[in-house]
Amino acid sequence: MAFWKRKTSAQPTEPVSSTPAPDARAKPVDRPATEFLRGGTQEDKKKVQVLLDAIARVSESRDLETLLDYVVDRSVEVTGAERGFLVLLDESSEQVIRVVRHRGGKPVEGEVKYSTSVVKRVLEREEPMRTTVQSDAEALELGASVFDLKLRAVMCVPLSPAVEEEEVRPHPIEQRGALYVDSKAATREFKDEDLSLFFALAQHIAIALENARLNLQSLEKAKLEQSLEIARDIQSDLMPQEPKTIPGIEVFGWYRPAEHASGDFYDFVPTRQGGLAAVLGDVTGHGIGPALITATAQASLRAYANVLEDPPTIINMLHKDLAERMDDGMFLTLFLGLFSSDGRLQVVNAGQTPPLLWRKSTGKIETIAGNGPALGMMDSFEYAAAPDLQLEVGDVMVAFTDGLVEARHHSHPERLFGDDGMRAVLADVAASGSSAKEVAEALVANVLEFSGSKAEDDMTVVSVRRTEV
Repeated sequence: MAFWKRKTSAQPTEPVSSTPAPDARAKPVDRPATEFLRGGTQEDKKKVQVLLDAIARVSESRDLETLLDYVVDRSVEVTGAERGFLVLLDESSEQVIRVVRHRGGKPVEGEVKYSTSVVKRVLEREEPMRTTVQSDAEALELGASVFDLKLRAVMCVPLSPAVEEEEVRPHPIEQRGALYVDSKAATREFKDEDLSLFFALAQHIAIALENARLNLQSLEKAKLEQSLEIARDIQSDLMPQEPKTIPGIEVFGWYRPAEHASGDFYDFVPTRQGGLAAVLGDVTGHGIGPALITATAQASLRAYANVLEDPPTIINMLHKDLAERMDDGMFLTLFLGLFSSDGRLQVVNAGQTPPLLWRKSTGKIETIAGNGPALGMMDSFEYAAAPDLQLEVGDVMVAFTDGLVEARHHSHPERLFGDDGMRAVLADVAASGSSAKEVAEALVANVLEFSGSKAEDDMTVVSVRRTEV
């Protein structure tokens, strides 16, 4: 019985002829490609050709199944074994036969037995192994299956490329496994050079499996990217392209997702009584999951706002609907403002960053306080009406998600743009008589300049300005 260690001291090896080379020494396992060369010109040439063929197949083949069959067949052929196996470990570390072949490239059908104990030992120690069974005692020592199958010779190598103990493989193979051959023939005995060539072939199977995994990952990534692009386009289409307005009210909205899809949304919905509902929402997190919730919430709000004139009733209906859909730990912060042409403003703020209201008459900024927690946080919570607000001509209200106030400075990440930054920009721009669009764009421009155009979270802002009727 023989094991190869990952790192060994130089030891004399068996002579390859009656007059061995004076410097003949055993080489470490991380150099298997030349270990099988023994000085016989024709034999060495044949072995080198086997490896070159394997390299070419791995480099060029796009059919993994055919490639694995080929390498197992070649392993059986070059070692003189009767059977060859490619065994992989599944997610629960159970051995699964991936390929099994008889000599001559014949497939094996029906139930197949092999020495699972040998494969287990090789994988646990991560060391190649060859053995010739001389007695029943040796067979039982290797495992009951070796004894029961009356195996004479067994050889097994791990698929993972050999590394020194202090090295770390940068890209570990996800599917661990082993290449295994055996024979019952009394005259068959695997030699060191057989093990070395066998080990080299196993490296190419490992490479083939890794290539297949990376190729699959690449395809999956491309499909995911395509799906995310579609999701982004759909979500973008759901945002109002040209905000509908009513006499005396001017509105504008802007958003920017941190990823392909956003957990933020905004909308402007005309009501039956001639009012305009402005909505700003933010689902916890960002990506596909939150984007699906935003789409549901946006659709429901459009339906409710078209038939109802009472903001608390609209929010309570949405709250009840979403409570059944959102997973634990996922919430929706939401601001709903119902504007009338005469400047009346009814609001409900469910956990959203407090909107700001700039008053033209005083130049001061008021905060629109919250009315309760985020939707989905307390299932039984009932949202009540807040006192109505009155907008005078020239007054400007802005609502925004926390992606703007929590934007970090591009060179001093401990600094946030903050509520003070939003107030300073709003006071300056609104005082100049800017439109709702100009106010929103100024806020966005200042935040992006502050952060160096980097966004850790979705950013959304809605601005509303009272105008002459």
